[in-house]
This record gives sequence, structure tokens and C-alpha cells, in this order.
Amino acid sequence: MDLKSIIPRWLLPGPGGTGPEEEAPTGRSPRVADAVTGAEPSVDGHDPGGRVLTQEAELRARREEIVRLEERALRDLESARTQLREAERRAAAVDRREAELDRAGAEIASARERQLGELERISGLTRPEARQALLEEVEHEAQRQAGLTIRRVEEEARLESERRARGILAVAMQRLASAQSVESNTTTIDLPSEDMKGRIIGREGRNIRALEALTGVDIIIDDTPETVVLSSFDGVRREVARIALEKLIADGRIHPASCEAAYEQAVTELDDTMIEAAESALLDARVTGVHPELVRLLGRLRFRTSYSQNVLAHLVECAHLAAMMAAEIGASVEVARRAALLHDIGKAVSHEVEGTHAAVGARLARRYEEIDAITHAIEAHHNEIEPVTVEAVIVQAADAISGARPGARGDSLEQYVTRLSELEEIAMRHEGVHKVFAIQAGREVRVMVDPGRVDDRAVALISHEIAGAIEREMEYPGQIKITVIRELRSTGIAR
Repeated sequence: MDLKSIIPRWLLPGPGGTGPEEEAPTGRSPRVADAVTGAEPSVDGHDPGGRVLTQEAELRARREEIVRLEERALRDLESARTQLREAERRAAAVDRREAELDRAGAEIASARERQLGELERISGLTRPEARQALLEEVEHEAQRQAGLTIRRVEEEARLESERRARGILAVAMQRLASAQSVESNTTTIDLPSEDMKGRIIGREGRNIRALEALTGVDIIIDDTPETVVLSSFDGVRREVARIALEKLIADGRIHPASCEAAYEQAVTELDDTMIEAAESALLDARVTGVHPELVRLLGRLRFRTSYSQNVLAHLVECAHLAAMMAAEIGASVEVARRAALLHDIGKAVSHEVEGTHAAVGARLARRYEEIDAITHAIEAHHNEIEPVTVEAVIVQAADAISGARPGARGDSLEQYVTRLSELEEIAMRHEGVHKVFAIQAGREVRVMVDPGRVDDRAVALISHEIAGAIEREMEYPGQIKITVIRELRSTGIAR
């Protein structure tokens, strides 16, 4: 805004006003002179003296007011002129600063261009090439950092999952109380007297031959007093023979015809016994709504063993373990419990139907209208197909825990020693292996390799080859861990 526009024109110098510098010749400003002239009374007037005095007083007051106004106007004018000069000075300073900044910016831009040109000359790269190289370097660094982060997260997740898995398994195993007895392939029957041995054998052995032909078991009669031993790998046959022989002993009449009658009665009673055993197992495992045919097959497992472990007891134990683990991790308790109870159902008919017991069991479960989650867990419990549900993995874990726990399954001493020797022989066949130790009852094989013949990259390959050979050539419960150790020693002597 122009300062002259806010100052009264009569205060400005020049043609627009008289200003305080251009006073009238009388020493007053024109307006003051006009006011004085208008205020002086005529000499010939008829006004009384009091009126003249009043007018003079008013005139003096007006003069004083005019003087004050003039002084204030002069002060305002001087202040405005000072502010105008300060504003002009600051504007000039700003203009100078802007000019300096423009010059500095131009110098910086010129220096940057010179620097980039020098960098291009030294590096031998153009700007686009340098930009691409930088982007590639940043990309590689980002990938490296991402890889490190992924490895760290995976390692943390693995450690945490192992910790939680151990906790879940420990809780499940501590809560489960089950028998650790080992099933035998023989059954002992007490006799009322030694004379009964001769009656069981019969004339020229016809009675014992008839019994063995009917039942398919070996009847062993030796010097053990008042005892007969029934031997067979098939628990059902052994149980039928036991029931039939006990009936014959109780009746006292033993001949081929009575042996046949006792055998038929034993078969009928065994069917009822198996159904009762299956129903008791279902009640113990808290599983309901099972098809009657599956119940009958479960009952047959009451007299079957796997590595001396009763299969039906194993299934009930697995059902409890699976239910507890499913509850711990939030999976379906009912699906896990039911699948674990039925996962070995194929063993009841596996010798009659082609296929592995896992595949046969899955087909049976589908035939008798079990849901897909159950049939999948049954089929996948030995990794014959990839498990895709949490419940299937739980069934695998329950099966492994029940079969591998101490006392659940047993081998004879000869079988035990033979199995360990076979493990060591299989591992020793591989090139570069110089020592093998089978430890932890054959659950782990530690392989020492020659560091001069085997490098670090071959260690993993050797462990996989040994594991594959053991899987192909041996049968064993649970899992066997293969640990390959390559130890390189360097000795120095300070003298």
C-alpha cells in the first residue's frame, strides 16, 4: 500500500497540499488563517463584550487543537517515512540474498555436473549404466537380507514348534496310564492231572493230530508237570484251540468227534468274545456309532499282535493319545480319537485282501461310511499318501508313541542282536564309512566316516543312502535315526 494514500493531502508537500513547510505569510496555515479570519468580529458589530471573549476562547481552543493535530500528523508522517525506508532496505536485502542463492545454486549444479562427469570418466560407466548397477546391488543386498530374515524366522519357528511339540507329547504321555505287558505267541493250559496228557494225545496220537488239524496250532506236551502249551503266531487260532481244549478237559471225553464238536463251539464262543472285547474297547476309547462289521473286525484284533504288542490295546492307547494331543492343539478331538482307534483295522483282514493294512483299512472305512477325514487319516498313518489334515498327523504321532514307548513292544534277545548286527552291516557297506555304532536299542545308528575320503557335501548323501537301504532291507517298528559324523582333527606341537 502507498503511504501517500493514507496521509491527508494538506499535510503533503507539493501541488497536492501546502504541507507544514509552506505556511502562509502570516505564519499560520491557510486553514488556521481562515478560521482566525472567520472568528474575528467586525469592528462595527453590535455584539456585546462577553460574546467576543467567548469567541476568542473558542478560537484559542481551536488553534490549540489544530496545533496538536499538526504535531501528531507530523509524527505519523515521520514514522511512515521511517517504515517505508526500512521496508525498502529489507526488500533490497532480500533481492541481494535471492541473487546470492541463485548464484550458489548455479555453482552447485555446475559442480555436480563436473563431479558426475568425473565419476563417469573414472568408473567408465554412463549414468544409466551406473544407475542400473546400483539398482542391481541394492536388489542383491535386499535379497540377501530377505534370505537371512527367512532363515532366522524359519529357525525360530522350528525351535518353537519343537518346544511346543515336546510339551504336547509330554502332557499326553504323562496323562496316559497303560499296561506295558508283552503278548506271547504261546498259551499255557493247566491240567487236572498227568493222566490227562495221555488222553489228549490219544491212541497213536489221533486226538492231538485231530486238534492240531482243526485249530492250526502246535500242541506241545513235554515233561512240564500238568501243563500243555499251545503255540501259534495267530492269536485267533491259539484262542480257539484254548477254548476247545479246555472244554474237552472239562468234559473228559476226548476223541476226534468230540474234538470237532468242541472246535465248533469254540469258534462260536470266540465270535461273541471278540465282539465283547471290541465293545469294551469302544467304551474305553469313548467312540460310538461304529458299523457292526467294523466292530467285528476290531474284535479280531484282540487276538492279534504287532511286535508282541496287542493290536486292540494299541488302538485304544492311540485313541487316548490322539484325543489328548488334539485337545492341546485345538484340532477335532472326535475325528482324531475315532481315526486313531480305526487306523490299524486293516490288520484284521490284511492277510485276506491285497494291499497294505493302511490302504485296506481306508477301503473298509469308506465301505462302512466313515467320513473322509477318518479314511484319510487311516490311509496316511504310514505316509503311503501325504497327510493333509492335522488329525492325520496326530494319528501318526499317537501310533509312533504307542509303538515306541518302552515295554510296549518286544523282541527276543536273538532277534534283538540280529537286528542290531544287520543295521551295522548295512551302514558299513557304504564307501568312506569306517565305524558304525547301533545305539538306543537300535533306534539310532551313528556312522563315523573317513574325513579324507568323504567331504561335507557327501555326509548328507550317505545318511540318506543308509536310511534308504535300511527301509528296503529291514522291518522294524517306529523310526531309526541315522547320524553321520565327519570329524577332522589337526594336531600341532609347540616346542
